[in-house]
Amino acid sequence: MRKFSSYGPVDRDIHYHAPREELIESAYIQLVGEHPEKGGHYITVWAPRQAGKTWIMQQTLRRIREQGDFEVGIISMQSARKIGSEERILELFVRRLREWFERELPDIRTWDMLRSVFSEPFFSKPVILIIDEFDALREDFINSFANEFRDMHIMRKNETEKPSGEKSCLLHGLALIGVRSVLGIENVSGSPFNIQRSLRIPNLTYDEVGKMFGWYEKESGQKVEPDVVEKLFYETRGQPGLVSWFGELLTETYNKTPEKPVTMRHFDYAFRMAVKALPNNNIINIISKAKEEPCRETVLKFFRTDQKTGFAFDDPLLNFLYMNGVIDTEETDDDLYVRFSSPFVQKRLFNYFSRELFPEVGRVTELFEDLSDTLTTDGLHVGSLVRRYEKYLRKNRDWLLRDAPRRKDLRVFEAVYHFNLYEYLRRFLGNKNARVWPEFPTGNGTIDLIIDYEGTRYGLELKSYSDERAYRESLGQAARYGKSLGLSVIWLVVFVEHIPDEYRKKYETDHIDGETGVTVRPVFAATGG
Repeated sequence: MRKFSSYGPVDRDIHYHAPREELIESAYIQLVGEHPEKGGHYITVWAPRQAGKTWIMQQTLRRIREQGDFEVGIISMQSARKIGSEERILELFVRRLREWFERELPDIRTWDMLRSVFSEPFFSKPVILIIDEFDALREDFINSFANEFRDMHIMRKNETEKPSGEKSCLLHGLALIGVRSVLGIENVSGSPFNIQRSLRIPNLTYDEVGKMFGWYEKESGQKVEPDVVEKLFYETRGQPGLVSWFGELLTETYNKTPEKPVTMRHFDYAFRMAVKALPNNNIINIISKAKEEPCRETVLKFFRTDQKTGFAFDDPLLNFLYMNGVIDTEETDDDLYVRFSSPFVQKRLFNYFSRELFPEVGRVTELFEDLSDTLTTDGLHVGSLVRRYEKYLRKNRDWLLRDAPRRKDLRVFEAVYHFNLYEYLRRFLGNKNARVWPEFPTGNGTIDLIIDYEGTRYGLELKSYSDERAYRESLGQAARYGKSLGLSVIWLVVFVEHIPDEYRKKYETDHIDGETGVTVRPVFAATGG
């Protein structure tokens, strides 16, 4: 029976996978060419880590090889990451080719000798080469390779009267696989590789994820409830490595009763462990990119709730975060915005930053303090809880926010207060038969905290006050989210530097949403600066 696997390229014979036939067909046509006798294309294949780049190209290679008209190879430049000399890079490149094609090839010492490798008598048929981990190379080496490949491509194009197998250079098609597209190379002389096409590997679709689990059901006899597949796809947005990892957690690691269906209860447990306790190389890599400056400040801005961040591919930081799977894009009718690559990634980053910024939150209640206004006989009074937080923040603000990240105007980043409230609630409710966790229903501009206390669920939507219009819009947004949770009441926690008593009285009144029927209860949290 097959298994789910998130460790390197999947094996078609032993792992559950999505066939991705249309993507493989696209790669095949680009490398072989629409008119093979005229030559193929030189392409870059890019996507964040664990997106299935290598596997797609392995399947493409298999298909080309079956055709028999080309010599086709795939090599990796992963081990070139720490090589600093041109001579050693060229030596490694030729050695990898010798190992794959199992033949003698000439030693090359300079870049202009690279073309001689792809010629007679070393090859007798047109060559299609796939280079994996191409962006492991140092930037100047990438540029040098790209320049030579560009010259080869132009030379072949100039020999229009010759069929592909008789051209001076036999490199018919080329694929460079990496996290980023060679389109993004910075080169003072202009793009050295402007002859290539770019193939991005997208996430899995909902249908592809569903078919993978349907395959598992058929082989194992164990049913996976539809809600599980739907929630898994929502949390991962179809990122291939994460889909397979959760598949492994659900069907192996935490599958204690394989004779019974996999339910949402099983998913919730596996998901909590994935958020809090389990290492994942993809997530470790994403956090490592997001936590270091200058990315750290940019990522913290993405958690703001008063406005979205516009996306621009030409912005170096946004480009870097996009290429490395930290963020994705959200398209509207009139613009393109940043969103986190998936809710699961956003939760892991939220947890990381909240703990990193507030490893200690101090005393959240006093000894023998009367909590009956908050922990009532009817349940949890969120309004009183936020008042307590406001007093706590006012009392501890100086030391608590001493080292907090700040904007250029020296104000604390808005998201810092959200992280702090989350950690405060976790400590306050930690031993009271309660659980607190963040949700991000849009991936951009909305943060919600969900509290389960004594069998009742409470929803808190967090917003920062910017103006009257945005506040009114947030009431409707909170109501719609409350309805999606099945709640008749939801709390809107609005952060603001200061709020006079008369405005607090004006705004802190229940709003019954006409569209959903949900009651929204606003409560303001004054941060004091």
